[in-house]
Amino acid sequence: MARRRAAEKREVLPDPKFGDIVITKFMNTIMRQGKKSVAEGIVYGAFTQVQTRTGKDPVEIFHEAVTNVRPAVEVRSRRVGGATYQVPVEVRSERSQALALRWITSAARARSEKTMTDRLSAELLEASQNRGAAIKKREDTHKMADANKAFSHYRW
Repeated sequence: MARRRAAEKREVLPDPKFGDIVITKFMNTIMRQGKKSVAEGIVYGAFTQVQTRTGKDPVEIFHEAVTNVRPAVEVRSRRVGGATYQVPVEVRSERSQALALRWITSAARARSEKTMTDRLSAELLEASQNRGAAIKKREDTHKMADANKAFSHYRW
């Protein structure tokens, strides 16, 4: 944690094709080694695959997937008198969005399809239908918070 001052938030420009800031943030989580054009190709390719599979607007399905994966609560470690407790805490909206994008990306990378475009499109479709590894990650986070509800009085 920074001691001097809070880091200022960087503004991200909306993506060129759909004009959506969340899609740009998603591309940035997909991107590796600064290769933005490769990440762009993966995301747009996945969107076209989602469009052909469902016949619906891919941006709508993407936003549905992100809202389904967003966690409401998480556990944070709190040290009290030599013991460390997992304290359930509500998640801020910015953090929940960032976690959802990260979880969708990691779940897509862990899939067994041949290309990243195939993996990502399949994971987006599953997340929009409340299935898949990213949704399981959210459910596990909620279960952990629920199991540690007894320590919620340690909240800060």
